[in-house]
Amino acid sequence: MFELTVFDAALRMATPLIFAALGGMFSERSGVVNIALEGILLTGAFASILVTYQTGDPWLGAFAGLLAGVLVSAIHAVVSITFKANQIVSGVAINLLAMGATQFLTWIIWGSSANSPPVEGMSYWALPESWGAVARAVNVVIGHYPPLVYIAFASVVIAHVTLWRTAFGLRLRAVGEHPEAADTLGINVHRLRYAGVLLSGALAGLGGAFLALNTHQFVKNMSAGRGFIALAAMIFGKWNPVGALFACLLFGYAEAVQMGLQGRGIPSQFVQMIPYVLTMVALVGVIGRARPPAASGKPY
Repeated sequence: MFELTVFDAALRMATPLIFAALGGMFSERSGVVNIALEGILLTGAFASILVTYQTGDPWLGAFAGLLAGVLVSAIHAVVSITFKANQIVSGVAINLLAMGATQFLTWIIWGSSANSPPVEGMSYWALPESWGAVARAVNVVIGHYPPLVYIAFASVVIAHVTLWRTAFGLRLRAVGEHPEAADTLGINVHRLRYAGVLLSGALAGLGGAFLALNTHQFVKNMSAGRGFIALAAMIFGKWNPVGALFACLLFGYAEAVQMGLQGRGIPSQFVQMIPYVLTMVALVGVIGRARPPAASGKPY
């Protein structure tokens, strides 16, 4: 399907994946596997709706989603870095905790275990019409997307520069490849791994905030496997921000196609499988060719 509406939906579907994939990349580049992205997306979505509902300000809601992501990732960091517990087990535990806690709190706060009341979403960025034909032409191109869509694409550029053009990025990659060597050079391995995991949580929390604010409410388990798809996009993109971006756009397009095919006579079970089948096919295609950071998943 190559309809304009499908591409429009694909950008929106790709946005939370971009945030989460960039977050997973920073975490794994530091040497910590972050399976908890699914739970962080869900927690960020819940926090953003809760604060938006209380304040009426979706920007405060987005910031709350970011903070919630940082707090949840801090749990993962303490467990896996300070106490050197199994990183996969820690991530899975956080995912289960997020699923149960958000559903329980939704019931406590709003009296429903399924969803929250609707809230106001973010206003679209647009130039004043009084600026003339140029402003109107620009608005046709960029005036119908929420701000977090543009922030997600800007984050790819910032992440690429940070990872490959700064001392912080060099040190982060060093502790993810060979922490012993980095330690002998005076680099604080634990501090950098904490930075990578917390940055991961902030980005994934923003992804969750977009997911909820774009639909104007929180729905139980609304992350719907997007954290795992983001991990697949990160691997497919070979732990590179630009590669992860294109992978997220591919998966976002698949999800948009899946939505567009609903109600067209195709069994819904097959339609709903499309994003997940594509994820598995993509992973099979890169197995053996995508090399993770050498120390990823190994406590230090």
